[in-house]
Amino acid sequence: MQSIVISIVWLIFLCSSTGKLFAAEPTELVLSRAKYQDQLHGFWLAQCIANWTGLTTEMVRVEAPFLTDQDWGGPALKTIWGHTAGHSKTIDFFLTPENNLWAADDDTDIEYIYLHLLDVNQTCMLTGDQIRTGWLHHIYSNEDAPIPPGGSQRENFLWVSNETAYYLMRDQGLRPPATSEPEHNKDYAMIDAQLTTELFGLLAPTRPDVARKMAHLPIRTTAKNEAEWIAQFYVTMHSLASIEQLNRTMKERLFWMAAQARSELPEDSYPAKMYDFVKSSYENNPDKEDWEQTRDAVYQRYQVESNDGYIYKQPFDAGINYAASLVSLFYGEGDLKKTLRIGSLAGWDSDNPTATWGGLLGFMLGKEGVDKAFDREFPEAYWILRTRRNFPDRTPDLPGEDTFTLMAERGLRVIDRVVIEQMGGSVDEEDDVWRIPVTKKSH
Repeated sequence: MQSIVISIVWLIFLCSSTGKLFAAEPTELVLSRAKYQDQLHGFWLAQCIANWTGLTTEMVRVEAPFLTDQDWGGPALKTIWGHTAGHSKTIDFFLTPENNLWAADDDTDIEYIYLHLLDVNQTCMLTGDQIRTGWLHHIYSNEDAPIPPGGSQRENFLWVSNETAYYLMRDQGLRPPATSEPEHNKDYAMIDAQLTTELFGLLAPTRPDVARKMAHLPIRTTAKNEAEWIAQFYVTMHSLASIEQLNRTMKERLFWMAAQARSELPEDSYPAKMYDFVKSSYENNPDKEDWEQTRDAVYQRYQVESNDGYIYKQPFDAGINYAASLVSLFYGEGDLKKTLRIGSLAGWDSDNPTATWGGLLGFMLGKEGVDKAFDREFPEAYWILRTRRNFPDRTPDLPGEDTFTLMAERGLRVIDRVVIEQMGGSVDEEDDVWRIPVTKKSH
């Protein structure tokens, strides 16, 4: 069992037409902790690659004409704010971080905070008070943030709903979920919760019901209603990623996971209708390389024409970016590099959906799988103090303050508690596995 990712003691059958899972009566799931640690390493690594790859095109195109495959490998272009990305001169994969150090950004640093808070508080369920205390301790305000190297003004690396929620905590003493209530937070429908909470799915392997419970208050720190449901969609997919389906391709696994997550969306909601529209467009497109056709259709249907109850407000909307992320998910077909390329070119807030799928695919591939995809071995040093504060230097003799290996180890400690306290399972130290009872809530 040492090398087993997941031992399923029944036969699994997938129905491609419905995306439903049919199985004989199960007993338990057995997951290797050593293999899971490697997968968590792959999650953090690929999320950083994807984040910095997508940052090159973030806010470069938020309306037609959009980027296409022809722009890949070309020069970095100006954003809607009039500047180009400072870290890359080329629209391409970002694979060589300066000083072999992966710098924190908003796609990883608040997830890092949540991992830290779960670990130091020795809990599975963060309270509103714990979230507020953690945010105020680890996140700069605009008034006390340092000036980044090469910059000219203070930067606290918060935007839209994250920033609004921070000041509601600091100045009004509010706690989640009040920080996402529309009466307090005008940005509650923005993308923020997506990029800060996917990790909770990985901390509740095979049990999306537990993952959504753990993620509830972190999601409701910044999002409500449709933006909340969209964030739950990603959390669900990340939890299901630990179910290894024998003889199924990466594409088949991802599409099944997406179908399961879709089933949790309110049927009349615009996220559900967006999913159905993008999936149908993909399925009916005879040229699966022509992802631009579906992206352009998303722009026309939702940004221009305001269909399915969605009204476009900003390029940071959870809605438009969710639809764009589905384009890269389906047309990427489980290929890490293809998914990141499409996600980076799709438009709008391109680093965030790209980082989401990069992290998910990186987890499913594991560290070695990510290295193999790009034919190189990547560094693992992580620089959290670029954007956040008051964290210990866990690697005093190395660049940065942490490594993906150490971050994955802390993730295992959290999962140990989740398996025991939330799933009624056990940690088998002799075989170094988790034993998770299967319940009716398991997918």
